[in-house]
Amino acid sequence: MTLLRHDFLRSPVAVASATTLIAAALFAILGPALFGDVAGKVNLRARNAPPFDLHSGWLNILGADALGRSIVARIAVAARNTIGIAAAAVVASLVVGGGIGVLVGLSNGRMAGFIMRCVDIVMSFPSLLLALVVLYVLSPSPWNVVLVLAITRMPIYVRTARAEVLEIRERAFIAAARVMGGGTRHIAMHHVVPLVLPTLLIVAGLEFALVVLAESALSFLGMGIQPPDMTWGLMVSDGRSYIATAWWVSFWPGLTIVLVALSANLLANWFRGASDPTLRKPRKVGADA
Repeated sequence: MTLLRHDFLRSPVAVASATTLIAAALFAILGPALFGDVAGKVNLRARNAPPFDLHSGWLNILGADALGRSIVARIAVAARNTIGIAAAAVVASLVVGGGIGVLVGLSNGRMAGFIMRCVDIVMSFPSLLLALVVLYVLSPSPWNVVLVLAITRMPIYVRTARAEVLEIRERAFIAAARVMGGGTRHIAMHHVVPLVLPTLLIVAGLEFALVVLAESALSFLGMGIQPPDMTWGLMVSDGRSYIATAWWVSFWPGLTIVLVALSANLLANWFRGASDPTLRKPRKVGADA
């Protein structure tokens, strides 16, 4: 753990990515309490105010939208919906999909084969298209968005966990645990899950970036969170009518989406390289001296 922390502090990309994600998480937690009133306050005098205009006040440092509402405040408030929905969908798909993958990997019955065929069917559909169809039938409420995103991203956890378990269950310590009388549940919880979990967490980091983009795309298309609630994708959609005259209305929330998704991807890739001994760069002699 100390070595991992040392490598983390020596990686500017990892530090910058973690800092960006921590800032996004703080916005999601504290944003509505700090900027909730300001984000919805209409000020027609500041309509489409340009960014970096010192006369408009620091809340309009990134400009204002068509109703004069602060873009900074709206980004901070919208972070709760965007980050919250993405985090909830990733956790749900990780827990359910990872659990199914472990159980399928430890069993060889017909039920395991049936589950994998169902997973293949879900994966055969483009996830965003499937989400659009389901949300068109259902109401685009936050819980429905979380449910749809979790289901469409669950197969990757099932297949990853199953592949890991198929390799782990052939190891000698698993055979020894069975000889000692360990049941499937005991083996799964005490021997298999601790080895599979790091891989699933790396996948979750990569999937978080994809889910943020998927949620933003759904909101942009009008099938995600509905007004008066806010998400970053919905803010981009609101500003597309003014892209020629007030580009900042869509640019700043779009940039926020890119930075958060890119940071999650880079941090997950760094953790994968740092935690896998085969991918670690050899240390030079005397490098830590």
